[in-house]
Amino acid sequence: MTKKVLLAAPRGYCAGVDRAVITVEKALDLYGAPVYVRKEIVHNRHVVSTLEARGAIFVSETDEVPEGALVIFSAHGVSPAVHQSAASRNLKTIDATCPLVTKVHHEVKRFASEDYDILLIGHHGHEEVEGTAGEAPANVHVIDTISDVEHIHVRDENKLIWLSQTTLSVDETINTVRLLKERFPNLIDPPSDDICYATQNRQVAIKEIAPRSDLVLVVGSVNSSNSVRLVEVANEYGAKAAYLIDYAAEVKEEWLEGVETVGVSSGASVPEILVKDLIAWLAERGYEDVETVTATEEHLLFAIPPELRKDLKAAGK
Repeated sequence: MTKKVLLAAPRGYCAGVDRAVITVEKALDLYGAPVYVRKEIVHNRHVVSTLEARGAIFVSETDEVPEGALVIFSAHGVSPAVHQSAASRNLKTIDATCPLVTKVHHEVKRFASEDYDILLIGHHGHEEVEGTAGEAPANVHVIDTISDVEHIHVRDENKLIWLSQTTLSVDETINTVRLLKERFPNLIDPPSDDICYATQNRQVAIKEIAPRSDLVLVVGSVNSSNSVRLVEVANEYGAKAAYLIDYAAEVKEEWLEGVETVGVSSGASVPEILVKDLIAWLAERGYEDVETVTATEEHLLFAIPPELRKDLKAAGK
C-alpha cells in the first residue's frame, strides 16, 4: 500500500487571525501582564492557552475587566453596546476585529440607515453574528436554518438585503440565498461578497484534495466555524471520512486502517506548528510522502490596530 499525504494550501492563519494574535502578543510586550481580552481572541484552543501562559486573561464581558484597565476585542468583532459598556467602565480598548468583519458591520449600518430589513445568514450565538447584528438589532434578522427562512417576517419585501457571517461554507450560503430569493424575489445581494477570502480559499483547496483522500484531517477547534465547515466540505466533496482535531494526539489509530491517502488542512485560526506536528505523527506511521496541493496563493496582510500602533511608536518600538 502506497501511503501519502495531500497537504492543502492555503491553510491555517489568515491575515485577520494573524493580526489579532500579534495584537495580543505586542500588547503583552508593551503594557505587561495582565492584558484582558473579551472572548477568545480567535477560536483555537492552542492559541488561547499559549496567550494565557503569557498573561492574557480571557473574559466573557467587559464588566469582568477591572475599571480603567486595558481590554482587547477579539477578531470576531463586537456590537456598539460592548463599546459603550467599555467606555462606561473607563476601559482602554484595542479593537482587533478583522477588517473583513468590520466591512460587514459597515454594510449593516449603511442599509439600516436606509431602513432596509437585513437578513444576516449566520449561526445564532456566534460572536461575529452577535456583534454584526448588534449594529442594528431592530433591522437584522439572523438566518441560521431552513426553518428561519420559512418563518421570517419582514416589514417591506421591496427593501430587503442579505448579508452573511464571513466564515460560512460558500455552497451552504448559496443554497440559503436561493431559498430566500424563492420566498422574497426582490431580495438584494450585498454590494460585495461577505464570505472572507481565506474561508473561500481553504474550502477550494479542500474540495481539490477530498475526492483523492481516504481520510481528511482538519486541524481546528470545535468552536471555530470555518474549521467545522472544512470538515463538512470534505465530506460533501468525496472524502471517505473526515475529522476535526485540535492536536495530532487526538487522531485515533483505527482511522488509518486501510487508508492510503490522508488529506490534511487547517482552519484559519490554526498555527502552522500544529499542522507540522500532525505531518510528523503521520510520517511515523508510514505517511512520509507529502504532496502540497495549492489552490491559490495568499499575500494579504493587515496592519495592527491604530491605537496599539500609536502606543508602540510612542514607546519607540
